[in-house]
Amino acid sequence: SCDAARRHVLRAQGGARASAMRLTAELIAKRPQFINPLMERELDLRGQRIPAIENLSATQDQFDAIDLSNNDVQKLESVTVLRRLKMLLFANNKLSRVADGVGASFPALQYLVLTNNDFAKLSDLDPLASLASLRALALTDNAVTKLAGYRSYVLHLLPALRSLDFQKVKP
Repeated sequence: SCDAARRHVLRAQGGARASAMRLTAELIAKRPQFINPLMERELDLRGQRIPAIENLSATQDQFDAIDLSNNDVQKLESVTVLRRLKMLLFANNKLSRVADGVGASFPALQYLVLTNNDFAKLSDLDPLASLASLRALALTDNAVTKLAGYRSYVLHLLPALRSLDFQKVKP
């Protein structure tokens, strides 16, 4: 029958659910964890087709760095407070929004990489102002970086930044 053929094709393609993988405690436990070159504990969640940040409490705040590059995340959400986390890598996702008050979730966050995402308007970046500890931000390969006044807008939003788009901020 037609339904049986469709099920067979879906199974051959890895099933319909293969398009997205939830960020679960089980996935977190299975992914590589290591000491990175900066001597920080890092969790590697790269390339898992993760559509949303959820269940980060399952990390038990054990990591200094979490790499969520090459996924399908659309919004930088507020999550359980991760006091230890200093670095978040979100390169090559589908991010276009940041939740208001995201800084409360990441009070120690110093490095945020958002390269090659979907940020298009300067106002999309406003919630980043709540990241009081942020020292380095990378937004290259986002449409927002082409807008007039982009750099001065971000530096006004985040006056403590020392690096923007991999370039040192002049005092």
